[in-house]
Amino acid sequence: MPASQMKELLKHELGDLLYAEQRILQMLRGLQKEVSSPEMLARLKEHTGETEEQIERLKRAFATIGEKPKAEKCDGIIGLREEHDSFKREEKPSRVLLEAFDLGSGLRVEHYEIAAYRSAMALATALGYRETVGILAESLSEEEAMAKFIERSSVKQLKLLGEMAELEEARSQARSTNGKAPGRSSAKSGGSARSSSGKSSGSGSRSTASKSGGSSKSNGSGGRSTAGKPGSGGRGKAGGGSSRSGSSART
Repeated sequence: MPASQMKELLKHELGDLLYAEQRILQMLRGLQKEVSSPEMLARLKEHTGETEEQIERLKRAFATIGEKPKAEKCDGIIGLREEHDSFKREEKPSRVLLEAFDLGSGLRVEHYEIAAYRSAMALATALGYRETVGILAESLSEEEAMAKFIERSSVKQLKLLGEMAELEEARSQARSTNGKAPGRSSAKSGGSARSSSGKSSGSGSRSTASKSGGSSKSNGSGGRSTAGKPGSGGRGKAGGGSSRSGSSART
């Protein structure tokens, strides 16, 4: 491969790194809002400052090969950013779970940068751009230090986040128990009360009324029947008796 083409590849690699660092700078600022650990937050802020300097170094690196700084779209870093955003959007994790995810996400970003810087340095070395190699080496050492910090801190941070997650779950269950159980109990109690008052009193009233009504009707009917029967029976029997008495008398 001709040296001119190798230089174009180096130019592309520097542009890829420039784009990546610009996007990572945005990511780091966003991650600061998702971190609760004071130690991790302080390190993120420090690395945000380092990333700003890395962007300036890359612009100087372009100058060492006689080119103007130009960012090249980096699909790799776009994918890593989308991985973070899609997890946050689709999984809707709790703050604690998102912070735990960010540890792995951040480590993947650092290793991507490490690979990119080493690749660019290998090309610069092959082409004899020693000054370029020196500039890139400064940024590489910062990325390696950040990766080691995340690796060293991850287990401790994950344990703390796990405890926080358990505490949140316990509080959530307590709120659920204190809030929902009494409501259901009251509802049942109220239902029983309504049932008792509705069914017992209501049906009792209806039953009493019905029975009373039945008695009234029965009494009324009986009254009418009694009034009718004795009246008619009395009149009939009396009349009949009178007739029979009269007949006997005449006889």
